[in-house]
Amino acid sequence: MGAELTVRDLNLHFGGVKVLEDVGFTVPAGQIFGLVGPNGAGKTSLFNCISGHYRPSSGSVTIDGVEVLSKPSWRMSRLGLARTFQHAALQLNETVLENVMLGAHPHLRGGPVEWSLRLPFTRKDERRERQRALDMLERLDLGWAAQRTPDELSHGLHKGIELARALLLEPRLLLLDEPAAGLPHAEVDRLIELVRGVRDDFDVTVVVVEHNMGLISALTERVMVLDHGRKLMEGTPAEAQSDPRVIEAYIGKDAADDAA
Repeated sequence: MGAELTVRDLNLHFGGVKVLEDVGFTVPAGQIFGLVGPNGAGKTSLFNCISGHYRPSSGSVTIDGVEVLSKPSWRMSRLGLARTFQHAALQLNETVLENVMLGAHPHLRGGPVEWSLRLPFTRKDERRERQRALDMLERLDLGWAAQRTPDELSHGLHKGIELARALLLEPRLLLLDEPAAGLPHAEVDRLIELVRGVRDDFDVTVVVVEHNMGLISALTERVMVLDHGRKLMEGTPAEAQSDPRVIEAYIGKDAADDAA
């Protein structure tokens, strides 16, 4: 079942620079939620706080009521969280299948010694996770690419490979960081259907960082808009698109006044 995400009074300071100020919101289990805002608004920094890559100056982040800010980033998968990045971090000299299998590590028993000795249980685990990775690629219509390397494939397919790897962690909360960045319009439409299918098929809560309001409007049920690290508003995508503060944040005050 999808997990509920709650962020309360989150602050992130780098020296004297305030990156996030008193940010708070709740994403109910099973919802597709959007974090939007112009470039530099603090969206990815917020994701990095939620996923444990940044340690906030103050505030609270809970997944199904469990505080996660004290947890290291590598433990987040055990709490049900997985994420993708704006720029897919793939091993270009490894096959697509091997890249996806990197998401299986939390499900593997033993340590470096056991795996170097190729003990029977490690070989059994490897066979199981290899099959899970193949099944995941098939579910995302990428089974045909399993034995290819990422450098043979398009940027859009790189996004699908990274998504397959994240889903292999069996998350209850999935964070997608600008999944449409660099995609042509036709692939954005396919991405929307893919993310909806992932939410429904895997029963996962999805939080999407995007600056593409068209994608956000077509995909999400609620959004929060950030501007200069502060929460500007929260509501439906339609409410966000018609909010004068959001229009001003995206296109500037003078342009917003001219459009009024």
